[in-house]
Amino acid sequence: MKKTKYIFVTGGVSSSLGKGIISASLAKLLQGRGFSVTIQKLDPYINVDPGTLNPYEHGECYVTEDGAETDLDLGHYERYSNTPTSQANNVTTGRIYQSVIQKERRGEYLGTTVQVVPHITDEIKRCIQILGETDKFDFVITEIGGTVGDIESFPFVEAIRQMRWELGKDVAVIHLTLVPYLAAAGELKTKPTQHSVKTLLEQGVQPDIIVCRTEHSLNESLRAKIAQFCNVELSSVIESIDAKSIYEVPLQMLDEKLDIEVLRKTNTAIPEKIDIENWRRFLNRLNNPLHEVTIAIVGKYVELKDAYKSINESLIHGGVANETKVNLKRIHSEHIESQSFDEAFSDIDAILVAPGFGPRGIEGKINAIKYARENKIPFFGICLGMQCAVVEFGRNVLGLKGAHSSEMNPNTKYPVIDLMSNQKGIEHLGGTMRLGAYNCRLDKNSKAFELYGEIMISERHRHRYEFNNKYRKQYNENGMKTVGINPENDLVEVIELENHPWFIGVQFHPEYKSTVAKPHPLFTGFIAAALTHKTIK
Repeated sequence: MKKTKYIFVTGGVSSSLGKGIISASLAKLLQGRGFSVTIQKLDPYINVDPGTLNPYEHGECYVTEDGAETDLDLGHYERYSNTPTSQANNVTTGRIYQSVIQKERRGEYLGTTVQVVPHITDEIKRCIQILGETDKFDFVITEIGGTVGDIESFPFVEAIRQMRWELGKDVAVIHLTLVPYLAAAGELKTKPTQHSVKTLLEQGVQPDIIVCRTEHSLNESLRAKIAQFCNVELSSVIESIDAKSIYEVPLQMLDEKLDIEVLRKTNTAIPEKIDIENWRRFLNRLNNPLHEVTIAIVGKYVELKDAYKSINESLIHGGVANETKVNLKRIHSEHIESQSFDEAFSDIDAILVAPGFGPRGIEGKINAIKYARENKIPFFGICLGMQCAVVEFGRNVLGLKGAHSSEMNPNTKYPVIDLMSNQKGIEHLGGTMRLGAYNCRLDKNSKAFELYGEIMISERHRHRYEFNNKYRKQYNENGMKTVGINPENDLVEVIELENHPWFIGVQFHPEYKSTVAKPHPLFTGFIAAALTHKTIK
């Protein structure tokens, strides 16, 4: 029976230091040494999942194969490790309390008073160890959201303390902190890190390794100071200097020997060799492109990069596959309703219309698609982007005046996009959509088939509205082909436009499955089409 080791990654001083990237980088290095690894995120907010959170507040909602709506860090985990995650990989305080209350209502606690300790902490530990009990993984890396000292994080830190006491050397704690540079003094300051570790110690947890985010390199004197005042070995003070790209971080951590330190702290035999050549090749192609294109991303959250995080990264993957640097031009779909399209799209090589919900900025998306269709510009529509392409074609080619999605206009005469029948009458938004992986059968005479190279594919979904099959024949007869169909429910998954260089809309979210090791074929094809367009325009 495999003995799983548990690695916890906590954060101090400031949020957004990059715990997810450090966790994913460590996973990549451990994989390179031959270990099986999975990563999970424990989020301290009370929402059951991020499914109903505003993108402005939370960024992207990432969806797993099994249909869990999760934190965007799980996207990093999958892109780095090339290992699918599941519902077990993202747990919130809301889910913890929901589970405990349901057990209490069923009488599972035999009438005892339900308390944070032991009942909440026991549930947290159970969620952490679910992945380890599968016997599939040598290491389970658990990132604790938020910052040490936050009141919401107390039960999670207490759970770490208990697991460390129970499992001994099978548990290690990495604490990520900020070492700020004060320009006026011309110095890096370690005091915030010391206070952060002190806060963690007050809750009974001594970190084994301290990873220091910094703008400038740490000299040996500073490392020694941090080691002395934070009770760690000198070799356990790891520098994480600002990188040009998040894809450089695994190699930085390799140079800093983070993986070796983790193996040493957990009494794990250290393999002599590490295989990350594929990662090095990816980074080399990323840093030395032969070509360059500009892609317009049209959406209503473009000012917030994390709202389309997986799309942004998938475009990078597709660019690297084509040895091409991808520049992104973010165009707000609300603003474009009044802006000159020739001006907005004068310097772009392709247009991607992003997913989303609600009517705000919808006409800007539709008009951007019309511009791409009429001017033969490569177009890629994802989820709502695909639905907008269907609406635009219905209005301007089929003559269905006022055609729309019933999500945006419930009274439209031509609901070319309509609510799925099994969703009608549902009032609560959380967890009611078509979520997770579904099959799709591709037409052999389609660009999508050429790109995938197979007839039956599986892709992840997050939506409630669908192409209205009542209009399918009319669309097919007039040049918008429904070339991808879900075989179980006869739902349209992929549309393509005849007599256009590259015009594809997909109901699913291909960006959720693109990884460094396996760039998604649709993004690879889209960048290739942008390159072709650039050479002929």
